[in-house]
Amino acid sequence: MSEVETQQIVLASRPEGRPTSANFRLEQGPIPAPSDGQVLLKILYLSLDPYMRGRMSDAKSYSAPVEIGQAMEGGTVAEVLESRHPGFKAGDIVLSHSGWRSHALAKGEGLRKLDPAAAPLTTALGVLGMPGFTAYSGLLTIGQPKPGETVVVAAASGPVGSAVGQIARIKGARAVGIAGGAEKCAYVRDVFGFDAVIDHKAPDFPAQLAAACPKGIDVYFENVGGKVWDAVFPLLNPFARIPVCGLIAQYNSSGDFEGPDRLPVLMRQILTKSLTIRGFIQREFVAEQRPAFEREMASWIATGAVKYKEDIVEGLANAPEAFIGLLDGANFGKLVVKL
Repeated sequence: MSEVETQQIVLASRPEGRPTSANFRLEQGPIPAPSDGQVLLKILYLSLDPYMRGRMSDAKSYSAPVEIGQAMEGGTVAEVLESRHPGFKAGDIVLSHSGWRSHALAKGEGLRKLDPAAAPLTTALGVLGMPGFTAYSGLLTIGQPKPGETVVVAAASGPVGSAVGQIARIKGARAVGIAGGAEKCAYVRDVFGFDAVIDHKAPDFPAQLAAACPKGIDVYFENVGGKVWDAVFPLLNPFARIPVCGLIAQYNSSGDFEGPDRLPVLMRQILTKSLTIRGFIQREFVAEQRPAFEREMASWIATGAVKYKEDIVEGLANAPEAFIGLLDGANFGKLVVKL
């Protein structure tokens, strides 16, 4: 091997509110050697995703937090440099969960081989990976869009939101996207093919959303929260379905939320409108739905029914600032770090 050292970015401290570069630390060290049953990986691409903000906190959640001094976690595409596992050989390209590092040891059982000829490798972290599957499983299992219904999704220029809207249209529903800024809104409308797109930065955003949904909202795919939810909530139709996969507008908040307690109003509407609100983690559906997702999504991409956009950042050292920007909405498309 020509490489003589490895790099990793560890959690240096837990953020209070919005993360800063001081919460991360770049470390270097010798490249480890694999033991029996292990492979040594060279990371090619690292996925940056909003859920990572939750891992930086020690608040109780569905997964354990990253410990101080531990490498930040994340999905990766990697090349096998050395193998002591019978199922893998040097040169294999695999999907792994190796985190923010240039090299990693992994057990073969936790890896999935990728075919570089089948699709661009980065899609395994985006439209053909966890974000795409999040959109597919949450929308079809919980949202269950029907022909003629209105489906609304925020962060519509991102990897999850863009897939949600396009799948909704494939199922015969009307897709209304919410994005930030004229450039993103135009892309969602002209490239992703949404029926309508609203800029959440517009001063009259709630009124524009209401005008774009004259028959109300039947499915709202929630991945933002905040003022977007405030605008959506009054428009929900009876029996509306709300899959909840993220609340990025609230990830940097700490302490109690300002303003009056609106839980009684929410609960009353859940009752009187017979709303279905269900939070989910995509892994809940992997065993039953992953094969169908891979088959259908690959077909939709091949036919042009689903399109995707990626935002590639060069260099592991740039991952912290790129991630902080992700939480601020600075990325445009699926955010991936190329090592």
